[in-house]
Amino acid sequence: MFKAMTMIDVKISSVPFTTIEPNVGVGYVIINCVCKEFGVTCKPNHGFCKNGKRFVPVKIVDVAGLVPGAHEGRGLGNQFLDDLRQASALVHIVDATGETDAEGKPGEGDPQKDIEFLEKEIDLWFASVIGRALKKFEKQIAKAGKSDLLNILSEQLTGLEIKKFDVERALKKIDELGLELDLKNKESIVTFARELRRISKPIIIAANKIDLSKAQENFQTLKEKYGDAAPLIPTSAEAEIALKRADEKEFIDYLPGNSFTTKADLNEQQRKALEFIKLRILGKYGSTGVQQCLDKAVFELLGNIVVYPVADRNKLSDKDGRVLPDALIVPSGMTVKELAYKVHSDLGDKFICGVDVRTKRKLAADYELKNGDVVEIAFAK
Repeated sequence: MFKAMTMIDVKISSVPFTTIEPNVGVGYVIINCVCKEFGVTCKPNHGFCKNGKRFVPVKIVDVAGLVPGAHEGRGLGNQFLDDLRQASALVHIVDATGETDAEGKPGEGDPQKDIEFLEKEIDLWFASVIGRALKKFEKQIAKAGKSDLLNILSEQLTGLEIKKFDVERALKKIDELGLELDLKNKESIVTFARELRRISKPIIIAANKIDLSKAQENFQTLKEKYGDAAPLIPTSAEAEIALKRADEKEFIDYLPGNSFTTKADLNEQQRKALEFIKLRILGKYGSTGVQQCLDKAVFELLGNIVVYPVADRNKLSDKDGRVLPDALIVPSGMTVKELAYKVHSDLGDKFICGVDVRTKRKLAADYELKNGDVVEIAFAK
């Protein structure tokens, strides 16, 4: 799956713990670029643009597989969980055929149990960190109000890359459930940990090997079990790699997440392989699912948008003349002044206003950006 997302050559094997040290690479979310709307040719600083489709880079980390008991240090558990803390969202790759057991070995497995045990392991890991924090500050928390508890937890959980707002939402959730976060109440700690994990590390389930009949049967069972409660995407990493390789060799024209058109004469083996992918995967599921995992994680699970800051509203360029140089992935609700700081701290410090390139309207510091906004930032020189 990592190779399908990044096309970086990595060791691929059915042997457990083929991945030990994390593989780190770049994949791309794909959006409609505003270049077509403005009738210009863009020159991205990062990523690229192809036929009006902007490929915006995102960092992808492939970590070692998890086994039951990982939160207690089994397998590569501690290392896995340490690598995982840096992530904004997770894509859990599940062998939908059920032909891999809980230890990652070929054998009898259950995709549903794979999903449940991974979530449970992360929940218990979170709970252990939270439990230690509560114990460390037990006397202080006993006297503290809710705001003090929020501050203590937020400070102790920064190592997990968890924001204060996430902690606040999770505390509110256990309040709604009628529970109180208490060192002596393991149920409330685990419930809080589960809610915090759902908020701070949302998970997409990639039901992989969907080209195989057994996987298709199990996928239907998973759909019936989870419905819309979990983002569940049928995927075929092997098919995605095959399509991207064929596109690189100019045998086909392929936009990830879509179907393809044939461009060159193919031999019998190539033709049959592509027909199989088109009929059994694209025809049935619409895509290989790999691109959907990335796009859904970045935009739906994390609620991000894409905006285009420029230095010259008339030329749509930066100070060096590059047209639409940056397509930035930012959180929904980000203000134009926060965008200024994201581009450069000096822009934020000397911020005057933003300018909507489409309407030429001035934007106040607290204007909340919308997806696709093209903005010039005016600042004191």
